[in-house]
Amino acid sequence: MNPGDRVRVERGSVANEGVLMPSTTADHLVVKLPGGYNVGIDREAAAVEVLERDVYDVDGAGEGAGASTVEFDDDLPTVSLISTGGTIASTVDYRTGAVTAQFDAEDVLRAVPDLAGRANYRGRVVANILSENMTPDVWRELARAVHEEIEAGADGVVVMHGTDTMQYTASALSFMLETPVPVVFTGSQRSADRPSSDNVMNAVCAVEAATSDRAEVLVCMHGSSSDDACALHRATRVRKNHTSRRDAFETVGAEPIGRVDYDTETVEFRRDGPERGETDLAIAPDLETSVELVKFTPGMNPAALDHLDDADGVVIEGTGLGHVATDWIDRIEELVDGGTIVAMTSQCLEGRVCDRVYDTGRDLLDAGVVEAGDTLPETATAKLMWVLENRSEPAAAMRESLAGELQPRSTPWR
Repeated sequence: MNPGDRVRVERGSVANEGVLMPSTTADHLVVKLPGGYNVGIDREAAAVEVLERDVYDVDGAGEGAGASTVEFDDDLPTVSLISTGGTIASTVDYRTGAVTAQFDAEDVLRAVPDLAGRANYRGRVVANILSENMTPDVWRELARAVHEEIEAGADGVVVMHGTDTMQYTASALSFMLETPVPVVFTGSQRSADRPSSDNVMNAVCAVEAATSDRAEVLVCMHGSSSDDACALHRATRVRKNHTSRRDAFETVGAEPIGRVDYDTETVEFRRDGPERGETDLAIAPDLETSVELVKFTPGMNPAALDHLDDADGVVIEGTGLGHVATDWIDRIEELVDGGTIVAMTSQCLEGRVCDRVYDTGRDLLDAGVVEAGDTLPETATAKLMWVLENRSEPAAAMRESLAGELQPRSTPWR
């Protein structure tokens, strides 16, 4: 028996039927019950009958023992599934009760049988980490992996990523890649062992989006608390706005650019964007990682900037229209005079920086601060890393929209 097989497990007078899942120990079986919960069973005390072989059986009959044996269908598009870890690629360690990043891309296929018949799949693991451990080095590796998969003929790419830092990675790839096909990030707020898990719908909708006619970097996550549709967000305009809700991701300052209906399997886009095939594949993965994001708070000592003397770039989350305390301005000017690019964003979730309204803002402009408009602070951080390595005039580039991160106007939309 292999993970993904439907099994009947008997322990004395108790019988359970479900799907055999990968286990974190050699002594226990993990079975996903029809209601969605997982149950751990002592192998020695159980009699197991295989009721149905999984469509993603594994060569060699064993956990992690080879590649998927799914037959290639010439009538289906090819989607590359790239795993970086995170909750969507996690399982429960029944020794500790904690959720641990365990699955590679093949495990995701076995864990989400609803993906069958929608595409031909190629699996690839770039990292197996929780997203708080994500780094710009992994961004670069991921960008190269996506580029290679598209170059090898993938019709779309789905990146499995932890939700906590997904907006950073997705926006970074938006600057690093020019893509002729969809590159869709997805994740899961709740692990697969929970009946309320969002991993299946998010993965299925991401694959549907990856085979659509749009060609840009997107984030695909639950559009509401119901299991009816996923929202499609432009990677440079999305933010995780809730710690645990399934619809935690929101496009800031506008509606999501698209929607995937889970029941009808249809993909609709509300706004124009690059179409499939109209852009030549290109990659510019170099990043200057000596960039820091600083959040200003009332009464904050300007000495907090002292450790940034050697930084090539600083993004400040200022208050309101983009302000900091007056006693910060001289220190910021010293950074700028030393060659550091200082970009101003706002702590407000909507609206844009405008340092021409109040005296403080005008003094900041005189000190050499670059206004980043309504670029989100997280996106501005990834962008500044990229423009420092790839643009001859990085300060000017921070004022331009390179990947949809800077909207031409901030207008009411709700």
